[in-house]
Amino acid sequence: MKYKSLVITNPEDLMFGIAPYPVKTRRGLEIGGGQVYAELNFTLPVMSINNNTLQQVYEHYREIAEGALERALHLNSKGVVLELETLLEMTKTPQIGIEIVKIMNEICEKYYQKHGLASEIRLTPNDLREFERPAKQRTSAYLEPMMELFEKGMIEGGDLLSIESTGGKEVSDDALMNCDIKTIVFALAVLGVRDMQFLWGKIVALANKHGKIAAGDSACGFANTAMVLAEKKYIPKVFAALVRVISVVRSIVAMEEGAVGPDKDCGYEGPFLKAITGIPISMEGKTAACAHLSPLGNIASACCDLWSNESVQNIKLLSGMAPTAYMEQLEYDARLMNQALIAGTVPSHILQQLLVASDVYTDPQALILSPENVIRISKELLKGDSYVANAKNGALKALDIIEEALASGKMKLPEMETSYLPILRDELNSIPDNESDFIEMMLPVIDKSKFILAEYGL
Repeated sequence: MKYKSLVITNPEDLMFGIAPYPVKTRRGLEIGGGQVYAELNFTLPVMSINNNTLQQVYEHYREIAEGALERALHLNSKGVVLELETLLEMTKTPQIGIEIVKIMNEICEKYYQKHGLASEIRLTPNDLREFERPAKQRTSAYLEPMMELFEKGMIEGGDLLSIESTGGKEVSDDALMNCDIKTIVFALAVLGVRDMQFLWGKIVALANKHGKIAAGDSACGFANTAMVLAEKKYIPKVFAALVRVISVVRSIVAMEEGAVGPDKDCGYEGPFLKAITGIPISMEGKTAACAHLSPLGNIASACCDLWSNESVQNIKLLSGMAPTAYMEQLEYDARLMNQALIAGTVPSHILQQLLVASDVYTDPQALILSPENVIRISKELLKGDSYVANAKNGALKALDIIEEALASGKMKLPEMETSYLPILRDELNSIPDNESDFIEMMLPVIDKSKFILAEYGL
């Protein structure tokens, strides 16, 4: 790993709106430079995307961008990020996604020139490779349209580049349902890391070529999947908390390859990335309830630089269209955090402490996201000589923190949860620190029909 020490070592410095290495955008947003901006995430209502509906598709995105920026303007917003997470058809046929970026960017430019409202587009193509099984991570024909959308989309105005990459997901899916922590480490710290190195080398090269911002990845398909499964009581919450920590070692590879942030919201690994690398981060919490429920409603904003929601459909609510309503909610949250920052160190820390305290002991997944615990875990995520060792060390520290909270009586969990703690510790302790030894241990017990070794350089 490139990173050997933390950029942020004091929990009080892990603050919303402030990052050691802010990112300045084309229209002048300084993300992490002293204030929080809203980042709106949106999608289509349920509909088909084909030649007969393309004009309707384009009209939806025009309406979303216009409605969101008009509302932001009325609320005296200091700046906005609009995230275009493309749908399958928009990446398979890159021209569709490119046209949507173009439409949205024209609206962003209009509000910038006419009203001085700065906004940028985060372009997030979906990872098409997961639709092949076993996935061809390096030789897939799907890579070409993905990279075409990245390159032509950034030329048309997609300034922040992200993806929810899925290397290792073909192995992790079953491991999540089986609560198999060793296979999760293999999927994320061996397969995921290798795929991130391959994919983000390409994304960063394109960003540098066109003067755009390689922002970051999200372990959404791993850590958020675990959170949603835990919320539905399919798997223990303590297991989902460990998956969140382990996911950091694969997501940080984007920064090692040259990404500068703001990372993408929906994996929630951002606080660890901010502590380790100093990049600004995007986070989502209570305003993501349109897409999924979570135990992280307030604590997620404790150190965010962009405050996001999750994909909200462009449907009509009593107040107006749903993305416009969510723009308002995000903007009010950002306004409160910014007012605390303006008021000074003491008020901003009081607000942060309240955001943390309202969630921290209600769920182990919230517990590990408090700034204090993020720092403790992040130190362990850097100690080893391999990604595997770091994943193991980080997860073991998270277990320590959960057990401390239980012993103090501050957090209570049912026996169904606590019974997993010694099992998970034993499984983690059985993982060798040396990656080659770990691979040798795992290959005989993993279903090799699920993935192709050569597609990960193995």
